[in-house]
Amino acid sequence: MLACLAALRRASAINYYSCCGCCCWVPLLLLFLIAGSSACSNGNCQVLDACAAASDCGPGLYCGNCPSLGQNQPICIRGQATIPTSVVGGLPFNKYTWLVTHNSFSIVDAPPLPGVQRLTFYNQDDTVTNQLRNGVRGLMLDMYDFENDIWLCHSFRGQCFNFTAFQPAINTLREVEAFLSENPTEIVTIIIEDYVHTPKGLTNLFKNAGLNKFWFPVSKMPKKGGDWPTVAEMVQNNYRLLVFTSVAAKEAEEGVAYQWKYMVENEPGDPGVVQGSCPNRKESKPLSSKSVSLFLENYFPTYPVQSDACKEHSTPLAQMVTTCYKAAGNTMPNFLAVNFYMRSDGGGVFDALDRMNGPTLCGCSTIAACQAGAPYGSCKNISAPTRSPTTNTAGSFSGSVQFTNSATTVHLRWLLAEEDQGPLRFRYI
Repeated sequence: MLACLAALRRASAINYYSCCGCCCWVPLLLLFLIAGSSACSNGNCQVLDACAAASDCGPGLYCGNCPSLGQNQPICIRGQATIPTSVVGGLPFNKYTWLVTHNSFSIVDAPPLPGVQRLTFYNQDDTVTNQLRNGVRGLMLDMYDFENDIWLCHSFRGQCFNFTAFQPAINTLREVEAFLSENPTEIVTIIIEDYVHTPKGLTNLFKNAGLNKFWFPVSKMPKKGGDWPTVAEMVQNNYRLLVFTSVAAKEAEEGVAYQWKYMVENEPGDPGVVQGSCPNRKESKPLSSKSVSLFLENYFPTYPVQSDACKEHSTPLAQMVTTCYKAAGNTMPNFLAVNFYMRSDGGGVFDALDRMNGPTLCGCSTIAACQAGAPYGSCKNISAPTRSPTTNTAGSFSGSVQFTNSATTVHLRWLLAEEDQGPLRFRYI
């Protein structure tokens, strides 16, 4: 038998079926075992490589699958964004594309109010702190008057109910304050769906959260479509928090920028995911307008389905980015807003962001081909798309996400598990 196995090994390099008669029944099994023994592991697996545990995957990756696409075999999937300013810095803020989470606070497994069964939709898997550590740079927050305070609610009719409430908004804003304090070169944008009627409610909220020191003044925001300051200038002046509201009057009353005075936006929900169409939101100027210099692309369905997000973040996402780019007069979105941002069949939202930033920042098809300090259009020769995140030197980000089974649902759940000071790692359970 050993002689036959030796013959099979020699034959496999020449002719798969050239083996001695005693062991012609083992080629498939033997080659499977050989391949299995040489498969990647111990942090050496890259995007799309088969894996059995998160420890198999490299930094910034986790081990998961996408059953809604018929992909049940676990593979290594990206879980962290490339911070574009760490590759190409010094450009105006509006030259970059940033990842935004839709309803950032509406987190699966977030505890409801005591004695209340929450009845609402969920949009994200992990905490705001973890979102920021994974490269999210924009948060969409729905703020309401509730219980003599300002709360984050995923509600309706402009009113927060105990079964749609999540938590006081100041809790999330304190997470933002902690992140900005710990990472002095990072910039965060907050977009508020605003149902706060308390006089000076937002003013006092952000002041009490300790965020005034990072505030980008409305008076310094560019008008008539001009460029924003460079990211370096914003960091130097500590103007590292941009806040926009959906209520026009609050720009004059509280110094909070009226969103559609500074950005265009496509229709959110189902209209924003229809292939071949990218209509502007009714409150927004046309996407091709040159009177503003920021562009928010919404890419999420009206009714979020956690298990479908990995499918939504595959080919359809890339197609919609192209559609909206053309609808905006060949202008790349500055913000890409999604649900369940880490779920995909490989590169997902992070790969899309790399491909959005590449042409704008360096004239390359992806930011992975950009060369720091090189002339525009001078690209690395990349034989295949690089979907592993670029090592981030602009700040220290860490986070950990694990899959668990909740007692209340059969869907996989993502939770912040632990913090460390090393590269981002994930665990698959």
